[in-house]
Amino acid sequence: MKILVIGGNGIIGKRVVSHLSEKHDVLVAGRKSGDYTVDITNADSIRKLLGSIPSLDSIICVAGEAKWDDFKDLSEEDYYIGIRSKLMGQVNLVRIGQDYLKSKGSITLSTGILADDPVIKTTSAALVNGAIHSFVKAVSLEIENELRVNAVSLGVVEDAYNKYKDFFPGHNPVPMIKVVNAYVRSVEGRTNGEIIRVYE
Repeated sequence: MKILVIGGNGIIGKRVVSHLSEKHDVLVAGRKSGDYTVDITNADSIRKLLGSIPSLDSIICVAGEAKWDDFKDLSEEDYYIGIRSKLMGQVNLVRIGQDYLKSKGSITLSTGILADDPVIKTTSAALVNGAIHSFVKAVSLEIENELRVNAVSLGVVEDAYNKYKDFFPGHNPVPMIKVVNAYVRSVEGRTNGEIIRVYE
C-alpha cells in the first residue's frame, strides 16, 4: 500500500513510519519537514498535498495541536487553536481526502485519553478529542467508495512519558509496540468507525 503519514517525524509518527515501511510505501508529510509539507489548518494546503500524490491507499494523521491551560485562563481564541488544528484539520483530511484515496482505502485520525479521562489544564484538548470521536463514528456511516475512517486514541506513550508524567499522575506509560499496532490495526484491518483505545 501507499500510505501517507502526516506528522511522521514526531514522537509517535516516527515509530509508525518505521514499522509500516517494512511492508508498505510510506510517505511523510509535516508542517516543516518530510517528503512533503502541509498545514492541516489550511484546506487548500491539504488539497495541494493530496493532489500531488497519485494512487494513495491510506492517510494517517498524527498531527494537530490544542492549547493546555487552566480553564479560568483559556480565552475563546485559545479554544480555536485546537478547533482549527486538531479538530478541523483532521475533519478536513477526511472531507478532502475521500476524493483522493483509492477505493477501499482508509483514513486514521489521532486523539487521546483526554476524551475519556481528562486531567487538569486540558479542557480545550479534551473537547477536541471527544468531538473527533463523535465525528469518526458518524462519518463512517456515510463515507462512500468503501472507505474506512478510524481514530487511534492513546494514553501517555512510553517515548514521551518523562515529559508528560507530571500531568498524568498514576497513569501507566503505553508501550510503543501497542501504539504502533493500533495504527496497523486501523490501516491493515477492516474496522470502520472505531475508536481504537490504547490507554495502558
